[in-house]
Amino acid sequence: MEISAQLVKELRDRTQAGFMECRKALTEAAGDLEKAFDVLRKKGSLHAQKKAERQTSEGIVSSYIHAGSKIGVLVEVNCETDFVARTEDFRDLVKSLAMHIAASSPRYVDRKDIPAATLEDMRNRFEEEVREKPEKVRAQIVEGKLEKFVQENCLLDQPYVKDPGMVIRDLVASAIAKLGENITVNKFSRFQIGEGND
Repeated sequence: MEISAQLVKELRDRTQAGFMECRKALTEAAGDLEKAFDVLRKKGSLHAQKKAERQTSEGIVSSYIHAGSKIGVLVEVNCETDFVARTEDFRDLVKSLAMHIAASSPRYVDRKDIPAATLEDMRNRFEEEVREKPEKVRAQIVEGKLEKFVQENCLLDQPYVKDPGMVIRDLVASAIAKLGENITVNKFSRFQIGEGND
């Protein structure tokens, strides 16, 4: 199948992947742009997994203040070298993460950060909610509700506000593939006027 340069350009603009990588993904996906995007995203995840063990001791702290100055975010994102931390691509990623945090209000960076006691409390609450359901489906419903809780509250599992077809974990993985270094979101703080004033 002949892959047009325009199609390759579209995929490159969307993913920032290299020309040949985009052409191969489009060939593999028989010219389907969405399937090619998934191919590249999976490859990005593979690159990210290979780099995940590498230490991230450089990076930046960035802030974002939402229009109206009612919401503010501080986020620390780390990479392996100061060289990458100073690149525009890395800074754009950090800015995008800060804006996403302002919009989506996650409570944790990753699912492993959720305290066991919180998960147990949520499980008990969900079990109480479904006690009237048939016994054979209760456990499945509770697990589904727990997974939804994780996806809503963990930054890396949230759908990216600018592209809901992608979760934040995939956004970071694509940056890892592009920049060639491990990248980790270390921590963040989100402030909102009127929250926590009991």
